[in-house]
Amino acid sequence: MTDTRATLIDQAMRLSPVIPVLVVDDVAHAAPLAQALFDGGIKVLEITLRTPQALAVIEAMARAVPQAVIAAGTVTNPAQLAAAQRAGAQFAVSPGLTPALAEAVQQPGALPLLPGVATASELMLGLDAGLDRFKLFPAEAVGGIKLLQSLHGPFPQAVFCPTGGITLESAPKYLALPNVACVGGSWLAPKAAMAAGQWDQIRDLARQAAALP
Repeated sequence: MTDTRATLIDQAMRLSPVIPVLVVDDVAHAAPLAQALFDGGIKVLEITLRTPQALAVIEAMARAVPQAVIAAGTVTNPAQLAAAQRAGAQFAVSPGLTPALAEAVQQPGALPLLPGVATASELMLGLDAGLDRFKLFPAEAVGGIKLLQSLHGPFPQAVFCPTGGITLESAPKYLALPNVACVGGSWLAPKAAMAAGQWDQIRDLARQAAALP
């Protein structure tokens, strides 16, 4: 990955303390959800490719809130990487890193990737591929704060966005670590609030998250 694309990932990770991990079932929710989160101070929005509507949601959010940085999450292969780029995503997030994905992101003009790692060996493979910004996933399940503390010594160049099992209450402990730039969180957009159109509630949750130290 080129320096320019690596810089984009690093800047995106530092725009907000929390990157919301969004599963959106209804394209009609895309614009008001993006606006509510952005108005609450969350500048980076990750839309997971877990629903048939995900690419359309990315397109709708990019149109509705062009100031936000839109990411595609749960990208697991080069085809999804390319589709996310066509939909308007500015970078991709993956739960892991395969040789095919590592090769795809090296291609000129490819979408920048924040790959997931869970072990030191996976981290080393990512570093060998020229990457130094990672998603620790699933963070709580694989060791969370203690694992990140252990990785910092041998891999001081690696910076993380831990995701998976993190809450508003536990996020500050992660954010206090020297190798953590932000965390991923799914609590910012409850399904019930989206279904009921309670965008003020989501904006308030975003404000709480954006105010984290």
